Amino acid sequence: MLEVNQLCKSIRQSRGTAPRVLMHQLSLQVAAGEVLAVLGPSGCGKSTLLKMIAGLEPVDSGSISFDGINLEHTPPHQRRFALMFQNFALFPHLNVMDNVAFGLVEQGRSKRDARDQACVMLDRFGLGSTATQKVWTLSGGEQQRAALARALITSPRLLLLDEPFSALDAHLRGQLRQEFSQHIAKVGIATVLVTHDQQEARAMASSGWRLQGGDLTKLW
Repeated sequence: MLEVNQLCKSIRQSRGTAPRVLMHQLSLQVAAGEVLAVLGPSGCGKSTLLKMIAGLEPVDSGSISFDGINLEHTPPHQRRFALMFQNFALFPHLNVMDNVAFGLVEQGRSKRDARDQACVMLDRFGLGSTATQKVWTLSGGEQQRAALARALITSPRLLLLDEPFSALDAHLRGQLRQEFSQHIAKVGIATVLVTHDQQEARAMASSGWRLQGGDLTKLW
């Protein structure tokens, strides 16, 4: 279970200006297999929250724990979390298969085994025929699906998703929402979904919260 307790974060947008509060004593819990959605206007701190949970952004105060263990001194690569950025963050010098296999290779799996598993994931997301293509040859929607496949292949303890379906057309978005939700439930991955789309949030998440003015307000 992910536990965020009394988290505070402020940013200074320019020298000489007062800090702007992004989070004020923010607390939340996400259990295994649960999807929690965080909604809110642009710039409210949704993506910053994901980065702090992942260990990529420092917190001002408060704590972040997983399964009862405080993560304050745990570097990002040891947290076993998967963060999918809004801009895909795929490696342009690698083909699609090696992008998806990358996390397994980093965990010490053989390249052959990692590639075999990557091909299985690509087939699942309808990208089997693109395995040897460079990622920059894919459409935006195809890149998004490759990023989703890469996020899932290492069976992370926690998924952190930033607008995961924003580049997809309406039909494919609905299809992947359902498939992704089924996978999360099947393997029991705790998930934090950041989105501006309330319809998407309600389709995927068992609970939804609005982040605005530094505070979380429960929507459902």
